[in-house]
Amino acid sequence: MTELIQIVVGGIMQGSIFALLAMGFSLVYRVTGVINLAQGGFCTLGALLGFSMQSRLGLPPALAALGAVLVTSAFAALVGRVTFVPGLSRLTNSNMLMMSAGLLTLFEGLVLVVWGSQPYALPPFSGERPIAVAGLLLPTQGIWVMGVTFVIIVGLWYMLARTRLGQSLRACAENPTAARLVGVDVARMQLFSFVLAGAIGAVAGVVVGPAISLQFDTGRLLTISGFVAVAIGGIASFPGAIAGGLLLGLVGQLATAYVSSLFSNALALGLLLIVLIWRPSGLIRGAAGRRQDVRDEARVWTHVTRLSARTAWIGAFVLLVAGLVLPWVLDAGLLGALIITLILFITLIGLDVLMGYGGQISLGQAGFMAIGGYAAGYFTTAHDWPPVLAILAGIGISLVCAMILAGVTLRLRGLYMALATLAFGLLIDSCAIGFDDITGGPSGLVGIGDFDLFGFAFDTPLRMYYLVLGVVVLVLVAMAGAMRSGFGRALQAIRTDPLAAAALGVNVVGCKMAAFAISAVLASLAGSLYAFQFHFLSPDMVGTPRSLELVSMLVIGGEGTLLGPLLGSALLTVLPTAFQPLALYKTLASGVLLAGCSLYLPQGMFGALTRVLRR
Repeated sequence: MTELIQIVVGGIMQGSIFALLAMGFSLVYRVTGVINLAQGGFCTLGALLGFSMQSRLGLPPALAALGAVLVTSAFAALVGRVTFVPGLSRLTNSNMLMMSAGLLTLFEGLVLVVWGSQPYALPPFSGERPIAVAGLLLPTQGIWVMGVTFVIIVGLWYMLARTRLGQSLRACAENPTAARLVGVDVARMQLFSFVLAGAIGAVAGVVVGPAISLQFDTGRLLTISGFVAVAIGGIASFPGAIAGGLLLGLVGQLATAYVSSLFSNALALGLLLIVLIWRPSGLIRGAAGRRQDVRDEARVWTHVTRLSARTAWIGAFVLLVAGLVLPWVLDAGLLGALIITLILFITLIGLDVLMGYGGQISLGQAGFMAIGGYAAGYFTTAHDWPPVLAILAGIGISLVCAMILAGVTLRLRGLYMALATLAFGLLIDSCAIGFDDITGGPSGLVGIGDFDLFGFAFDTPLRMYYLVLGVVVLVLVAMAGAMRSGFGRALQAIRTDPLAAAALGVNVVGCKMAAFAISAVLASLAGSLYAFQFHFLSPDMVGTPRSLELVSMLVIGGEGTLLGPLLGSALLTVLPTAFQPLALYKTLASGVLLAGCSLYLPQGMFGALTRVLRR
């Protein structure tokens, strides 16, 4: 019994961390109707600022913590003023979600440039020796986390319920138009909610930092944990955010103790999928959620400027000739980067069909790459299957998973669809680590041979390049024809207005499932080629960070263009290889480009180039 109580106490302590993160998500969502994926970045930034102020400037711990929160809040005010608040009046909620992902990447790049890639271990506030209470051992830092969480909960409740500022925030949350009419400065309230969430994130980072290992990408892990917690509890409810965080912590600790630490994340994500299917708004609904008739979801999607048929054919011919000639003028390093660019482009074509044309957000695209890559690698190494047959098996498994996922999440839209695909991707990550007999576990699957077709081995970079180039051309021609057909026009109609499309006789369900299937098949094919290219596959190569990177490439290149993602893929793959001294700045540049393109170039690089050519 004492052991169970100890596990529950540990779960509550861990859940307090998730609750702190979830409250920041809920605050911004209630006021703006937008998910802020940069929340975890504030945590990492605040923690490392506090560490630097204490270790390098010699400030006392309390003063260093206060300084870290103030600096992070000022940085949040700058970022919110320049990007987040202007985007609320220009972008759809889906594009705001992707822009906030860009801000998270920007924070990661900033931390990488300033603090490097090494992990940091922050000293606990009250020493490392736990406190013994009634036979239980309580980590002192865990007590600090719970205490700070309680103080923030009480402070937020008092501000929202008892102050004029809280009334203004609640008015913006329920009906921003009416709030504006009665004199509330809605833009200022939106900025204040963003800055306050940043301050909460910084406080969370300061108190959580000593309990975890901090690296430049820790913010991504914290964002995902807080995102999952608030989705389980209820994104429009502060009590829901708290309950979701505590429940997630308890499930994780119990699963680690009685099942395995390798599958604790998988069980938590399974819980998230169940909640999304059963009750998409979370276990606790917000009492003052923003009314559906005044949500700003209907900001109209800007259609992409198209080239004339003659210009398009000339451009395609030039690109094909350049693709055939390039391998002969590039060195081995750049040729390898170009192969990876084309493999990722195959995935991006499918993602563009799903997101750019169909308007369905997917944050788990790399999950299908993992299925295809591991299937191809496992069947060829363990069972000596021919590579083509192994690739087809991976495609079949991916297609089954896609149809199951699409079937159970078909009634979800926007944010909740993104959550479901994120949960799927994270679930695949957990399985890739847990099923080490098949995937090799964290170390990866080794010994994958060369791809061969009818006895001809693609065992050199040049041969592999032309194989991938041929696949790209075939896929691109097929998808270009499909998007110009009735199916493609139906997808664009669904993205613009699903209800109107259904009224005109479009099979909305069938088209969405077809887009999801195309996306999964192409991602699986790309994952298989990825495994044959490297002769190795590990979880970090096809994990959730890769999914977010794919979204960045798509947005930077241009959604709804098919060819635009090639520009994004080349920019983030070839350029860092060509300019090795600048490789350290790749993550920072990716974040700046994603946030900037989302706000100022909604049609991406391809759209901007197209407008220039049309002139």
